[in-house]
Amino acid sequence: MSEEISLMKGNEAIAHAAIRYGVDGYFGYPITPQSEIIETLMEAAPWKTTGMVVLQAESEVAAINMVYGGAACGKYAMTSSSSPGVSLKQEGISYMAGAELPCLIVNVQRGGPGLGTIQPSQADYFQTVKGGGHGDYKLITLAPNSVQEMADFVALGFDLAFKYRNPAMILTDGMIGQMMEKVRLPAFRPRRTDDEVRAQCPWATLGKTPDREPNIITSLELDSALMEKNNERFQAKYRLVEENEVLYQEVKCGDADYLLVAFGSAARICLKTIEMARDEGIRVGLLRPITLWPFPDKILHRYADKVKGILTVELNAGQMVEDVRLAVNGKIPVEHYGRLGGIVPTPDSVLDALKEKVVK
Repeated sequence: MSEEISLMKGNEAIAHAAIRYGVDGYFGYPITPQSEIIETLMEAAPWKTTGMVVLQAESEVAAINMVYGGAACGKYAMTSSSSPGVSLKQEGISYMAGAELPCLIVNVQRGGPGLGTIQPSQADYFQTVKGGGHGDYKLITLAPNSVQEMADFVALGFDLAFKYRNPAMILTDGMIGQMMEKVRLPAFRPRRTDDEVRAQCPWATLGKTPDREPNIITSLELDSALMEKNNERFQAKYRLVEENEVLYQEVKCGDADYLLVAFGSAARICLKTIEMARDEGIRVGLLRPITLWPFPDKILHRYADKVKGILTVELNAGQMVEDVRLAVNGKIPVEHYGRLGGIVPTPDSVLDALKEKVVK
């Protein structure tokens, strides 16, 4: 079937895009506000059409370890959850990073800490880009700001995960997960055969063939010298990702005196703030990181020589602002504005914060 345009929620777009990409297995557990992902998959019943496995595990811990098993076989395996559930998955995510297994994880963030609220938040930024589990590892992190990007980033996330043999995450929030927009779904593509998996993933544990030694997937190495070499290899890989895979969007930045830096739903709000500010004669632009890791620090560093100040807008107490400050290295003021507990800022409040904190 060719591309088609539909009206659906962001969570639903994730599910349909996964089926159309040729995902082999989804292993999840329901939690608001992302439950529509597994519900949509169950309703679509792709096991009847593509052979895709869709399984509600007994817990989030079980789900991420099922993803580990599928990924170790070179399969397209994914899971999704919301903030407290993703916290439970952190050990498995660290294991997969250490075993160099590609997979896709979706986090539809809700307010915390603890059980918090089912309303949207962006307070899992630290957990995601600084390593929520143990060890020196990184997650390739994509931050959509529309239902269309929710669909598009399924393919992008898997492509990057397999390119670098590393877990990837779509870090979104309850607003984008629950909102409905027009979305162009990708065309169907068939799932790979086992022979195609073996060709793409010669490391996969699909059974030993006569022409090679057995494949072993593990994150364990008891020899410290060898473990250091493993880590050095990981760090070299991360530097390649940082060099080649940074994605961002610039909106009216060319003549800007001030920058708003925001991702996901907060960036959508900032688009209206830019219009309002420019109506008042304040030249403001928006820089939206699309990859939260790798972070667009080099482009922000260049803007430090062009603008007078930056305001980060986040649905948290101030997390991405630390990376922006590191990027500009003290050249210009960088301030933060955010709302907590599921409260979403308005364009007017963002403009007021910009005037109070940055435009002086």
